[in-house]
Amino acid sequence: MHMNVKPIGALNPRINEIRALTAQIVNRDIMPNEGKLWAGWRDGATEEERRSAREMRESIKNKVKQAGLWAPHLPPEYGGAGLGFLEHAYMNEVLAYSMGAAALFGVVAPNSGNQQILLKYGTEEQKRKWLVPLTEGKMESGFSMTEPDSAGSDPRSIKTTAIRDGDQWVINGHKWFTSNGFRADFLIVMCRTGGKGDDNGRMTQIIVPKETPGVRIVRGVEIWGRPSDHCEIVYDDVHVPLANQLGQAGSGHQAAQDRLGAGRVYHCMNSIGQMWRAFDLMVERATMREVHGGKLETKQFIQGFIADSYIDIQAARLMTIHCAERMDSGADPRTDISAIKIFVPSAYTRVVDRAIQVWGAAGVSGDLPLAAMYQGARTLRLADGPDEVHRILIAKNVLGRYHAGESWDFGN
Repeated sequence: MHMNVKPIGALNPRINEIRALTAQIVNRDIMPNEGKLWAGWRDGATEEERRSAREMRESIKNKVKQAGLWAPHLPPEYGGAGLGFLEHAYMNEVLAYSMGAAALFGVVAPNSGNQQILLKYGTEEQKRKWLVPLTEGKMESGFSMTEPDSAGSDPRSIKTTAIRDGDQWVINGHKWFTSNGFRADFLIVMCRTGGKGDDNGRMTQIIVPKETPGVRIVRGVEIWGRPSDHCEIVYDDVHVPLANQLGQAGSGHQAAQDRLGAGRVYHCMNSIGQMWRAFDLMVERATMREVHGGKLETKQFIQGFIADSYIDIQAARLMTIHCAERMDSGADPRTDISAIKIFVPSAYTRVVDRAIQVWGAAGVSGDLPLAAMYQGARTLRLADGPDEVHRILIAKNVLGRYHAGESWDFGN
């Protein structure tokens, strides 16, 4: 089933054009070939299958570039499409309809987040050396922040240190869940360059080429019982030039927040695109499957599933668009970012769970994308800050407003 994308009357023509162009590539080039595009990554894949899959992916990437949609988050001078924030957000819900499509549009984590850090905090030399080849697909990158012995929800607890020694930083620490660790050519490492455990202002992000002596990949951490390239890494007296520092010393925490704020909106729009796909799959099954003397669509349980999923998707989508509009206008989006970060993954989980139930055993098989969606939705309740931290932030912001003598304005 193709994604049904029509112009939205309230949007400007450019956003509608971007959505239509994206849907055209997803429907025409990606959806019919989903089984082939990633075939080379399966266990037991032949060299011919890998070669054919690579060629097909490169062909689609070229079509994306010709459509002016490659790397939508970056400006043209660094190889991107130069889309605005809202244009990119609306594009994401369309390209995410097919899982894995983001990589074919040059906007896949952690590279996309690292590109944005390099764009904002990098020197011109750093951009030339790391950002340009990353955008061109000649390099891969990883993001190394989380530590096994520190609470991931509290960045102030980071213990990895970078000590200045002449014209070099000397890094020592232990990280895990470093994304893209095996394939990365370089890592952006969050280090403490001073201060103690309650000090965010002494965090610095530093570029570390993966082949630097002292960088030791311990393992790829299994995710949901399967191998992954989220790596556990030990940094043992790793020496890199001071010139590898991103931004001023102490700007690392703010850089991470800059990355995560926009990233949470993009993650949520991605989730909505995948919910859209799960919904279509569920309704398609309901209209075709015969059971107990009639189609599934005639059963009130299934009609309830359809209604509840429609409500979840619409609520999640409108919350996320409202948040994106606030960010785009320069209004304070912190409460809304936390709200969508909690609500959207939970709604995503519910929508996919219903689709799995309607499909039965096939729903948890590798023949459909639903099982991978379900695992991804559950993981999102931990990634970029757990639900509990975001609930605390919402309550803190709301209570602060009331203590200041105001009530909450839900119209803004």
